[in-house]
Amino acid sequence: MRIWFDISNSPQVLMFKDLIEDLKLKGHEILITSRPLANTIELLNQNNIQHTPIGIHYGKSALKKLFGYPIRIYHLWKFLKGKKIDLAVSQSSFHSPIVAYILGIPSIYTNDNEHALGNIPAFLFANRIFVPESFVFSKVGLLSFIQKKVKRYPGIKEGIYLWRNSEKVNQKKERKGVDIQRIYVRPEPSTAQYYSGGTNFLDQFLNQAKSLYPITLLPRNTEQVQHYLSENFQGIKVAIQPLSFQEITSDCLLFIGAGGSMTREMAMVGIPTISVYQDDLLEVDKLLISTKKMLHKKKLILGDIEESINYFNAEPQINDLMFKGKHAYHMLMNEITH
Repeated sequence: MRIWFDISNSPQVLMFKDLIEDLKLKGHEILITSRPLANTIELLNQNNIQHTPIGIHYGKSALKKLFGYPIRIYHLWKFLKGKKIDLAVSQSSFHSPIVAYILGIPSIYTNDNEHALGNIPAFLFANRIFVPESFVFSKVGLLSFIQKKVKRYPGIKEGIYLWRNSEKVNQKKERKGVDIQRIYVRPEPSTAQYYSGGTNFLDQFLNQAKSLYPITLLPRNTEQVQHYLSENFQGIKVAIQPLSFQEITSDCLLFIGAGGSMTREMAMVGIPTISVYQDDLLEVDKLLISTKKMLHKKKLILGDIEESINYFNAEPQINDLMFKGKHAYHMLMNEITH
């Protein structure tokens, strides 16, 4: 079977990497398209994943996004026609189900963000919708039209791909003997359609904390790179190229993330994690908070660092969500191959 993956944002690289390798081992042929958004292209190249970039990202402007939406659909269709694709698979690619429909092939669409408006056309055109058990469809008002296509998986999306290596991180096998004192910070998704919170709101906190802890800033885009490379943030390390999951977890004392998959990934593998997301929380984030795998603070002060580390050290890390993730992975694999 020839399977097309559209990897249109950086979290999807880690999500699909092992799945794609497993599918290849089963004898399936894989075709991957990509989009230059955030760290997507760099991560695909770092992981030696062959892909074809299609289209561009149109930034924060809703009008530009609306204008660019059919353009990328057309370019994807033009690239894929005649390639005899049997199935389309995507996570949060609003283009993939529509392109698959035009090509006359079935599609599997997954998403865990109930605030994303692009879900509406994707849900309508997808043949199978794969969402976490906590997903709230009332926020997009489509369940009555699509409920026969919906399949819920246990846990959260990050468990689908982290269950294989979570145990060694939780047991700190890779971290033993390492000076674990670095704070990693992931800023807000400033160009995302669903995000309406503040920008650069961590600046004052970072300048206070840098004298006490080594800090690595993990920017999402070139604007954030330029902002944090300015003289105002001297002493803070800015990762111009995306760091691997293993590089971050190896010496991470505390992870501070303004939302997104990376924040949930760190919480899932037992790294002390604070979400500082400024907008409405996703249901998957609420689940991590309610199960004490992640803290949420909209405003940070220096005292929160030591307090949060002590909180996580006192809490036993029973990773039930990883067991669910393994089950969810096999559910997704079964959906693809049967």
